[in-house]
Amino acid sequence: MLEKALRGNKSYFAWIGFLLILFGMGFRFYLMQLSYGLGITGMSRDVSWGLYIGQFTFLVGVAASAVMLVLPYYLHNYKVFGKITILGEFLAVAAVTMCLSFIVVDLGRPDRAFNVLLYPTPNSVLFWDMVVLNGYLFLNIFVGWTVLESEAKSCPPPKWIKPFIYLSIPWAVSIHTVTAFLYAGLPGRGFWLSAIMAPRFLASAFAAGPALLILICLFLRKYARFDAGWEAIQALSKIVTYAMIISVFFVLCELFTVYYSQIPEHMYHFNYLFVGLHGHDGLVPWMWASTILAAISLILLINPKTRNSPGTLAVGCAAVFFSLWIEKGITLVLTGYIPSPLETVTEYHPTLPEIGIVIGVWALGFLILSVLYKVALSVKLESA
Repeated sequence: MLEKALRGNKSYFAWIGFLLILFGMGFRFYLMQLSYGLGITGMSRDVSWGLYIGQFTFLVGVAASAVMLVLPYYLHNYKVFGKITILGEFLAVAAVTMCLSFIVVDLGRPDRAFNVLLYPTPNSVLFWDMVVLNGYLFLNIFVGWTVLESEAKSCPPPKWIKPFIYLSIPWAVSIHTVTAFLYAGLPGRGFWLSAIMAPRFLASAFAAGPALLILICLFLRKYARFDAGWEAIQALSKIVTYAMIISVFFVLCELFTVYYSQIPEHMYHFNYLFVGLHGHDGLVPWMWASTILAAISLILLINPKTRNSPGTLAVGCAAVFFSLWIEKGITLVLTGYIPSPLETVTEYHPTLPEIGIVIGVWALGFLILSVLYKVALSVKLESA
């Protein structure tokens, strides 16, 4: 079936070529990093996780969101999601590949990744993160490809695939939970030391991932002759709405706890985010942008009239996606380091090579996604 990805019109190959150029540029910067070391990035002794780990954290959520399609379709026989469940699984494949790529580039040298395998440490959360991410990648490739192959042959999926499908449901929850524990398990970082870190991660994941999928479905509906079905898009938009409401509620809970208790060490982080601290305010514009986008998304998605209109639904979903990308991909990780446990402020500014590598990894993810979607849509259009 993979040969279907080699057929397409000029727009398709122009898009693939554009992604290859971005990936090549990112790879060139990565070779510079390999030669010079992580000193080429904006990270430092005080801020040891930067843009790489921020993107990893956000994309784990995008990957986990596939469960919002797999669970209703396979477990509750919700037929409406029949056309797009495979798109959710392939989105998870691309997202997990990006997650693993960001971990590799953050390690500085790729051979360091093998230390997790050569010297496994089961009492380390990082070890379990490696296990769940690779396991989830395998499950989604295996399940997605097997189901698509059956569809190409116009026959139902084999019965033996069902245990793998059911296993992928709790596995999706585990990847984001374990990632949340990477942060919540660090007692020296007050900003991350929260019992609701894992629920916060899951709520934002179930909003950001389906929001991106809705945008993709609307795009495919207009430009690729693939209609996922308005009922499916509407059902997905309700999931995004409720998940976004819960995500915002969890953030408000954090704010209440911090400011009502008036614990200075915990307040400093939020002060830095919203108004700046000791003259440092690098993340203030980002945080307010995220807050405004979240407010816009809720206004558009809660109102049935704007949620039922493709144009305003697209704006609402884009606002959800970028609001949560800022929150998880930028502010959550960096604010954990500012101020440090010694109450010093060291701000982080990503360098040009670092941004280039990030763009390259995103291009790799979209390249994988484009190829997988080309195969999936070709099969669906041929079997229709």
